[in-house]
Amino acid sequence: MQITITREDLLKPLGYVTGVVERRQTLPVLSYVLLRQQDGDMTLTGTDLEIEIIAKASKAGGGSSVEMTLPARKLFDICRALPANAEITIKKEGEKAIIKSGKSRFALTTVPVADFPSVQASQWEQALTLSQQALRKLLEQTHFCMAQQDVRYYLNGLLLEISDKKIRAVATDGHRMAITEIGLDKDVKGDKQVIVPRKGVQEMLRLLGDTDDAVELEFGTNHLRARTSDFIFTSKLIDGRYPDYNKVIPGKQSKKLLLGRDLFRETLGRVAILSSEKYRGVRLSLISKVLRLTAHNPEQEEAQEEINTDYSGEGMEIGFNVNYMIEAISALHTDQVEFGLNDPNSSCTLASPDTAYPQYVIMPMRL
Repeated sequence: MQITITREDLLKPLGYVTGVVERRQTLPVLSYVLLRQQDGDMTLTGTDLEIEIIAKASKAGGGSSVEMTLPARKLFDICRALPANAEITIKKEGEKAIIKSGKSRFALTTVPVADFPSVQASQWEQALTLSQQALRKLLEQTHFCMAQQDVRYYLNGLLLEISDKKIRAVATDGHRMAITEIGLDKDVKGDKQVIVPRKGVQEMLRLLGDTDDAVELEFGTNHLRARTSDFIFTSKLIDGRYPDYNKVIPGKQSKKLLLGRDLFRETLGRVAILSSEKYRGVRLSLISKVLRLTAHNPEQEEAQEEINTDYSGEGMEIGFNVNYMIEAISALHTDQVEFGLNDPNSSCTLASPDTAYPQYVIMPMRL
């Protein structure tokens, strides 16, 4: 009852599952990975009880059915330290797992397979298929606006909304919001809203490739599952009602500026150097043909920059968190950014002039 596999064939799936395994677990079994081989196909499973990742390693040899648990981080570090293309054999001997490669030998502790937990997902209500690249883009354009440890627990995640032939992603921390959507090849029956927790979003971003390979999303009452040819990812969902984000999106805006994306981002970055480390505020003064950016800090230092614009309307001053501005502009992969404003007390919008999504809404701050 032993498994024979090359270092590279083991390292990739092991990398998938190790990310979800926490170093410091209240339950020791959660720091282990479940290794299972049957009919020459091998899977590795890691979980923290909220998220489960099953990664496939199909090139294992040995024929016989094998099940064992191994310390995830130690196994991963051993594999990384072995030379390229090394052949690895894994064998269970009593309470230990013996790993051999060349003249290297490691004896690792195991825990009973029966003690290893699995995420019990409910029945799947809806399913859709899209490319990994499309799903990754959806998450990349919104995830940074999720809240962190907010008492409004439903904000500590990302809303996925499915309706008709599109899937929309929304994230907000109460001070800013990101919204984007993509079209689907097939119509989805019935509307669905789910809130994916922060760690689940981060793990999906880590797992998904920038390829056209398919990923199947399955939605249940309490779980989301993503299936690819390499892994099966399952995450619990946040049980809560997401706020009506449509109320936050400003209607018609009286002031709109078209700015070069790189110029705007780089100017903000320079001004941010002298902004307050705590509040990160930057003042934007809109005057005829010029957008002036200024920042101050408690040491009475000041930074000022100007960007030429085609704006010729009424002047105004407004303050924003410079980090929020830079992150939103960086997520817009276009040459120009459309910067929409109404008055000093209203949110601004940042979007591409050519496409409706992604769109970013940022609340002003008093300076």
